[in-house]
Amino acid sequence: MNQSRTADHRRTSGGPQPLLVLDVVGLTPQLLAHMPRLSALAREGSRSPLGTVLPAVTCAAQSTFLTGLTPDGHGIVGNGWYFRELGEVLLWRQHNALVSGEKLWDALRARHPGYTVANICWWYAMGAATDWTVTPRPVYYADGRKEPDCYTRPPELHDELTGALGTFPLFQFWGPGAGLVSSRWIIGATRHILRTRRPDLALCYVPHLDYDLQRYGPDDPRSHRAAAELDAELGPLLDDARTGGRTVVALSEYGITAVDRTVDLNRALRRAGLLEVHTQDGMEYLDPTTSRAFAVVDHQLAHVYVRDPADLDAARAALEPLDGVALLLGEQGKKEHHLDHPRSGELVAVAEPGAWFTYYYWLDDARAPDFARLVEIHSKPGYDPAELFMDPLDPYVRLRAATALARKKTGMRYRMAVVPLDPSPVRGSHGRLPGRSDEAPVLICSRPGVAEGPEPFPATGVKSLLVELALGEHS
Repeated sequence: MNQSRTADHRRTSGGPQPLLVLDVVGLTPQLLAHMPRLSALAREGSRSPLGTVLPAVTCAAQSTFLTGLTPDGHGIVGNGWYFRELGEVLLWRQHNALVSGEKLWDALRARHPGYTVANICWWYAMGAATDWTVTPRPVYYADGRKEPDCYTRPPELHDELTGALGTFPLFQFWGPGAGLVSSRWIIGATRHILRTRRPDLALCYVPHLDYDLQRYGPDDPRSHRAAAELDAELGPLLDDARTGGRTVVALSEYGITAVDRTVDLNRALRRAGLLEVHTQDGMEYLDPTTSRAFAVVDHQLAHVYVRDPADLDAARAALEPLDGVALLLGEQGKKEHHLDHPRSGELVAVAEPGAWFTYYYWLDDARAPDFARLVEIHSKPGYDPAELFMDPLDPYVRLRAATALARKKTGMRYRMAVVPLDPSPVRGSHGRLPGRSDEAPVLICSRPGVAEGPEPFPATGVKSLLVELALGEHS
C-alpha cells in the first residue's frame, strides 16, 4: 500500500497535491492506542512527536502552525488577552488580522497562483484570504438571545451546509452539552466541501477530545471512549481522502494532562490590594482599568498585567508563594519562552504539573457576577472549564435548564444558569509545555518518510512541511 501511494505521488509530482490537514485537538500517543483508524494511518505512513508552543493552547498553537512563527512573532499570546487600548479583556476573537506574519495560504499562492484553500473551523477564520470558510458564529439577537449558527464565506455556503447537515450545533461545541455532535457536523461539512468544491488544501478542526479529557482526565475510560468515538467518525473522511488521492496530515495542538488542584491568582492579587472591582446590582466586576495588577488566565498559563512597573515586586510577592505556580516569567523569561510581545502581561505565570488557574476574583460567591454561572465565554476575564459541567450542588439544575430551554423554544429570553462556581470537578488541563512524550502532541502523515525521528518535529516547521507536501516537493 505504501509503494502504491508513493508511486501515485511520483506520477503526479511537480504540481499541487491535494491535502487534508486534521487538527485533532488533544491527540497524544497515549490516546492514539484507542484510535484504530488514525493508528493505521500512522503505520502506513509516518508519525512523529510534535513540539508545541507556550502557551500550549488552541489559538497560539494554530497560529504557529499557519505562520511558522512563535507567539512573539505572530502575536497570539493566548486564547485572549487584555486589549490595553480598549481597557477590556477579550477572548476568542475571530478576525484573522490579529495574526501577524505570512499565512500558509499566502505562502502557497506565492509559489502556485490560484491555489485554493478551505478552512473548516480553524480559529481566526473571519477575514482570512481563504476560498471557503466555515466557523462557529451565533446569532446575537437584539433582545439578548443567542442562537446557534455559523459564519461562512461565500455566504451561500451557509444555507447549503445547514440544509445538508442542520444548524451548526453550538451548544454541543462548548458547554455542559459539548460532545461528539459538533465534531460530526464539522466532519460532515469538510466532506461536503471536499466533494463539491475540491479545494487543494482543506483545514479541518475537530474538538471532541477537548471535552471529556478536561472533564475526566486523560486516563479515565470515558476519555478513551471519546477517542474511539471520534476515530470512528473520522473514518469516512479518511476514506474520502484516500479515494480522492489526498495526502492526510493529522496533528494536535497540545496534550491534556491530569490536574487535581486550582490556583486563584486574581484572588491573591485582590487580597494584596492590587486588583480592584466595581459593584453593580450587588455583583462584583473586575475593573482592569483601575487595577494595579490582574491576571488573564488561560488554562495553565496566565498573563499578569501590571499597570505601574513600581508594582511588579508587589505582584510577584503575591503570586510566587502560591502552591501551584511553577514559573513567574519577567522580561528575560518571556524572551526565553518566545512570549516577549506587547500583548503579553508584564509577568507570565505557568502552573505546576497537576495545577491550573481559575479566573475567579470575587471573595464571596454571593457577590459573583451572574455570568459566572453561565456559559459565557465573552464576558469572563479568563478561561472557565467549569462551563463543561452542570452544578452538582444544585438539586434543581436540570429542571432549571429544562425551563430555560422551554423559554428558548418559545422565543423568550432565557438564562441557562447551570455552571458551578466550584472548579474541583475539572480533571484535565493544558497550557504548559509537555513533560513526557506520551502526553505531547503528535504529527501523523499518510505518506511514509515524513517528519520521522525520535525528536519532536518543531511546531514552527509545520507550515514549511505543509507547503512542501501541498506542492509535491517533499521527497
